[in-house]
Amino acid sequence: MQSDLQSNNSSGRIGIKQDGNSYGVLIVDDSKFVKKQLSKILEEEGFEVVATAAHGAEAVDKYKDFKDNIDLVTMDITMPGMDGIRAMEKILEFDKSAKVVMVSALGKNDLVKKSFMLGASNYIVKPLNRDKVVERLGYVLNG
Repeated sequence: MQSDLQSNNSSGRIGIKQDGNSYGVLIVDDSKFVKKQLSKILEEEGFEVVATAAHGAEAVDKYKDFKDNIDLVTMDITMPGMDGIRAMEKILEFDKSAKVVMVSALGKNDLVKKSFMLGASNYIVKPLNRDKVVERLGYVLNG
């Protein structure tokens, strides 16, 4: 399955577009560890981490600031202040074509279901599994 996702470019990495440029990502999580772990996985797959944010309000601001360079957002659901679901809603109000992948330690629960109903493109469960991260992001980017 992974080879199907990677066949869209000659580099073999899902973070590289057909034109050879990297997909840009905004990583949103209140955990520095998770941001670092996701950054490492994504950069190894060819993505460019355009920005990171620690809470929802910061995510919305950074999305607006870097919109032209962001192809995908990974969004933690549970964060202090504005949570990931509300931040996703605000990003989608600003840019209805935004691709937001929710990240949750909670698995398939009511919050994940709610995020799908409100426009999430996919989700990733913590603890992060490299293959699952690559698979889910590949589906979002390549249909």
